[in-house]
Amino acid sequence: MAVPGTTSVGRTALAGLVTVLALAGPAPAQAQPAPPPAGSLAKVPVATGYGGAVATVDLDASRAALEILRQGGNAVDAAVAAAAVIGVTEPYSGGIGGGGFFVHYDARTGQVSTVDGRETAPARMRSDSFIDPVTRDPVPFAEAVTSGLSVGVPGTPRTWERALARWGTMSLADVLRPAIVVAERGFVVDQTFYDQTQANFARFYDILPTRQLFLPDGKVPPVGSRLHNHDLAATYRLIADDGVDVLYTGPIADEIVDTVQDPPVDPAATRNVRPGLMAAADLSAYQALDREPTRVRYHDLDVYGMAPPSSGGSTVGEALNILEEVGVSAADPVQSLHSYLEASRLSFADRNRYVGDPGFVSVPLAELLSQGFAAERACLIDPDHAAPGAVPPGSPDGQYEPCVAASGAATAAGNEGPSTTHLVTADRWGNVVAYNLTIEQTGGSGIVVPGRGFLLNNELTDFSFAPPASGLPDPNLPAPGKRPRSSMAPTIVLQDGSPLLAVGSPGGATIITTVLQILLNRLDLGMTLPDALAAPRASQRNGMTTQAEPAFIDAYGPALEAKDHAFGSTTEIGAATGLEFLGDGRMLAAAEPVRRGGGSALVLMPDRP
Repeated sequence: MAVPGTTSVGRTALAGLVTVLALAGPAPAQAQPAPPPAGSLAKVPVATGYGGAVATVDLDASRAALEILRQGGNAVDAAVAAAAVIGVTEPYSGGIGGGGFFVHYDARTGQVSTVDGRETAPARMRSDSFIDPVTRDPVPFAEAVTSGLSVGVPGTPRTWERALARWGTMSLADVLRPAIVVAERGFVVDQTFYDQTQANFARFYDILPTRQLFLPDGKVPPVGSRLHNHDLAATYRLIADDGVDVLYTGPIADEIVDTVQDPPVDPAATRNVRPGLMAAADLSAYQALDREPTRVRYHDLDVYGMAPPSSGGSTVGEALNILEEVGVSAADPVQSLHSYLEASRLSFADRNRYVGDPGFVSVPLAELLSQGFAAERACLIDPDHAAPGAVPPGSPDGQYEPCVAASGAATAAGNEGPSTTHLVTADRWGNVVAYNLTIEQTGGSGIVVPGRGFLLNNELTDFSFAPPASGLPDPNLPAPGKRPRSSMAPTIVLQDGSPLLAVGSPGGATIITTVLQILLNRLDLGMTLPDALAAPRASQRNGMTTQAEPAFIDAYGPALEAKDHAFGSTTEIGAATGLEFLGDGRMLAAAEPVRRGGGSALVLMPDRP
């Protein structure tokens, strides 16, 4: 199926002034901010033009990426620059204390490649490390979040190093420079940052360096105030001068280990902040890994994503294969959304049962992404009725028959924090990056490394805390050096070998359904990319109820409830960014108009030079 209104991207060399044009298209049941005057650099969710494009959650991050593109850098250089600024302005979502997944399209070779920068468990971690030694029960989740025990070995600095070495054109020092400036001059606190800080007030207050950085004078900084991070600026300068080894084998490594093993808790606090298991050898051993991307054929498009230990590529890909079998159409959006929810339910059942770190478990990835397995699973979708609850996983064994009912116990999805961030970049040559980075929970572990200006992650809470009651094997139990399963799903879509779309989102396990629904909206339901991002969302993850935004329930709830779907309302799901190649060298960058305060889309030139 050809996507209406799209052609392959041109690769004309472009240069010019840094300007932006806002095209605020309508989105179902979502408010759209008024576009600013052309030529401004205000925060707007949509921009079209030439020479390069970027979409992030943050205006300062988007500006940094655009400045790198203006200087002649490529999409990789721009992505790392934006990510470094996010570590300053969106420190509760991403930063050098966390990890992520980097997906890259190389215009010269036509290849999609990925870097796995997921955090790893310390060598002393065991399958029962999240079992309380006294009670023999799993550690309470909230207690595990704010702890040294939850901190995995950070992967983001090695990801930047690896991506720049493979595909970049600028030095790490060059691309860190914009972030250093932002950290020194400070950034303006907006409502989202205020709300996130307020939500974390109690635990931030109990950790002395976190209180000092994010709660000046012991209070949440008010909206409109300016927050500086001189410690992070100094840390970035040290990395710029000496490379990322300072964080893995140098002085910062020792400080990270000390912080994890002896969290800097206020002696007056009553919070039980458990020490962690990380040692210096864990940091020095860390590597960001090159991995083959996942790939499925959807209509006439090639959809590339992130392979395990992320479950994003496998689960989005399996669900797309199921939708290819059952068929979806803009002529019947209710039926299409029913199929989307049921395909999500089935693919999550398989994700929970089979996906983990491939260095530790055998993941049947090729079979999970096979059309034969998808056909067997698609047969279970009743066009008139939703499944009554969680469904058991299928058998991706290569022996497929029509409409074979799955049997056995369903497995739980586990806990994943709602934070994370996603950004997209493209350059004048047609290179593309889709990059998810994270520290897990909003605010990560809540622990700032003293004097260094960054939060440590709590990614190890993505592991299963205990074996499932069903007795089935769990591919996501902790182990020494293991990477916890993730749902991050940075995705690049090619048409006839050239980039068409790039998209991704934060949101824990809802990342998968958000990316899947955006692809459905854009490729099948006739929406533009901005409308596909802004449209109300629903997330079915093999549960009794479907999590949905109020606007989705208002628009589709009655019709889908007639098909036995049950909904639970949630304020918002995800905060996506994406870009699209419109043909003749023109690019469209899109971010959220409203969710998480709205995102920032910029292009190098709004008009053809």
